[in-house]
Amino acid sequence: MKSSRLLSILLLLQTHERMTSKELARRFEVSPRTILRDVEALSAAGVPVHTEQGRGGAIVLDRRSRLDVARLDPAELQLLTVAGLDANLLEQVGLQAVNASAQEKLTAVATRGQVPTRSHLSEVLLIDPSGWFTTGRELDLTDLLAAARERRRIRLRYRHSGETTGQWLTSDPYGLVNKAGSWYLVADVNGKPHMFNTTRIEDREALTDTAVLRADCDLRSVWWDLLTDFQSAPGIEVHALLRSTRLDLAQRILGTRIANITNTDEEWTTITVRYPDVESVRQLLQFGDHIRILSPVEAVTRFHDVAAQIMQAHSSNSSTNVPDQYT
Repeated sequence: MKSSRLLSILLLLQTHERMTSKELARRFEVSPRTILRDVEALSAAGVPVHTEQGRGGAIVLDRRSRLDVARLDPAELQLLTVAGLDANLLEQVGLQAVNASAQEKLTAVATRGQVPTRSHLSEVLLIDPSGWFTTGRELDLTDLLAAARERRRIRLRYRHSGETTGQWLTSDPYGLVNKAGSWYLVADVNGKPHMFNTTRIEDREALTDTAVLRADCDLRSVWWDLLTDFQSAPGIEVHALLRSTRLDLAQRILGTRIANITNTDEEWTTITVRYPDVESVRQLLQFGDHIRILSPVEAVTRFHDVAAQIMQAHSSNSSTNVPDQYT
């Protein structure tokens, strides 16, 4: 604990050049006397640090010092290759402590000997990888990440979308991917690539067996292949008229599913939406009377049928209503 505090004190002094013992004591939740003893230990080890007495006195690091203790260890260097993860996401995979240490060292290196002429980049640039209208989930994916790094197989009970219960399978993991705030385990099953939404992994067990990964494949190559297959999967193109005032909303909700946008007049806009199957057209129901499906015929028919079923389920004499619920 003391060695870690000594390093942190030195990093802070490289950043600020001078700090009082009270400031450092508050920072590390120790007494000023403890801080002074730490300074003595640093000085005895040859670090050019000293205390200035009297009013305005402080603990000072020689600005001419060429000390380079702000070196990143291998784990921190690896972390820097992972861009776009916030503190909450890093906590979910057990890397929050490594991140805090790395940021402290990076700050010390970036600000050493510089006269601030403009704001630090971190003060004016914020990357929030979470999606809109999402709530944080309590996830602990540390064991999945550890198994992938150790190249061990993982036995999963996974529930596919639309199913009520999961099925057990054995996977060979390449690693974890975070996309739009959601974590996916990328792994082979029987030599074929899959992506597993971690929120639908009902149970898992890291095995002692060594993972069998395909030659010349890594996490990035497998992930991009999965995305390419997913986005280019054959399906249907739905043509519709959308009220122009709802176009911004549609772009947020439908994203890359919108294949084409053609402005026809001020009130209505023609859009083309790609879906893997006709059943997916029900997603457009959320636009209510702000959308009109034009083609293909099977999409128009399915849209009409689902809308009719909704009307029937919510009619005043529907059998789904609970008797006397409003009395």
